[in-house]
Amino acid sequence: MRIAAAIFALFLAAAPAQLQAADTLSDGSRLQTVSFAELPGWSSDNPTLALKAFRLSCAKSTTGGFVAACAASRGAGLSSKAAHAFFEKWFDPFRVLPASQKGFVTGYFEPQVEGSLEPDDEYRYPLLARPDDLKDIDPDKPPRGVAKGLRAARRTAAGWEAYPTRSEIEQGALGKSAEPIVYLADPVDAFFIHIQGSARIHLPDESVIRVGYAGRNGHPYTPVGRVLIDEGLMSKDEMTADRLRDWLKAHPVEAERIMRRNESYIFFRELPPGDPSLGPVGGAGVPLTPLRSIAVDHRIHAYGTPVYLAGVLPVGPGGAMRNIGQLLIAQDTGSAIVGAARGDIYFGAGDAAGYIAGLVRHDVDFYVLRPRESPR
Repeated sequence: MRIAAAIFALFLAAAPAQLQAADTLSDGSRLQTVSFAELPGWSSDNPTLALKAFRLSCAKSTTGGFVAACAASRGAGLSSKAAHAFFEKWFDPFRVLPASQKGFVTGYFEPQVEGSLEPDDEYRYPLLARPDDLKDIDPDKPPRGVAKGLRAARRTAAGWEAYPTRSEIEQGALGKSAEPIVYLADPVDAFFIHIQGSARIHLPDESVIRVGYAGRNGHPYTPVGRVLIDEGLMSKDEMTADRLRDWLKAHPVEAERIMRRNESYIFFRELPPGDPSLGPVGGAGVPLTPLRSIAVDHRIHAYGTPVYLAGVLPVGPGGAMRNIGQLLIAQDTGSAIVGAARGDIYFGAGDAAGYIAGLVRHDVDFYVLRPRESPR
């Protein structure tokens, strides 16, 4: 995410200190104690897949306050009733109240496009592997020579410097230091894979490879949809991911300029094929579960944290609005996912998932479930 999220190879971490000991979180949001009965739609949700997703996080790494809950999850039944009982026994729910008093969610997905391992006249736009000289840095304490706020840099003979921008990289600034993994036929498809952070690439021999996030150049993410709105090229009301994609493909000259306004650039790695019913590996180091995995601000919420969303979202047939109350597991993050009540729902792979994901930009009631040290 949005850089959708951006798919980071990290392990499940202990809950951040702010979430353990205070009612006010690091971004100023407050936690309000509630009961499970107060979660809108809780009794109607079937959290079985959320329990399975939680077990995936537990299998990767178990630390901090999740130890007891993870151990108990292994013996929990996989029915709706048993899953409800497990979460009610081992977690306490809290509503997250940001300054706006509402949470906000978007959606992301795993694109599926055609590509080639070798460039030719049709396949000319590469997805690049992470260069060896790309170094992640603390944006608040950058090395000398690098502006504050940047999240990556490189060291040269003359000292540290900012990593090249999207425009500079696309114009060859990295030379041979970043090897292509696969080539695509359309620069807009490549750009949207950068936004989503992963993809399934169908090759000419009918095989499929999966690519996922391996790093980024550290420059700030700029939503190009906002650029089109600010320049009067599309109204806010008509903006969706599909309409943005269609506009960029229909205006290739302008599209290059607009896409380069987003200076953030993503590098990839090839992923194991994995279970085709699951998504790519997210920030927690486990494959994402459609509609049950969510990207969060990992500086505030630990991976593995159950997150409950309640609101009205365009998740019905054809994007129809539906009341939802749904439990998801924090298993990913992204540079655009900032704040304690900000989330990005993983919708799955392919165009149908992408269509719905592109419609979701909505306020919700945002809750987190904090693990108990002993059962209720």
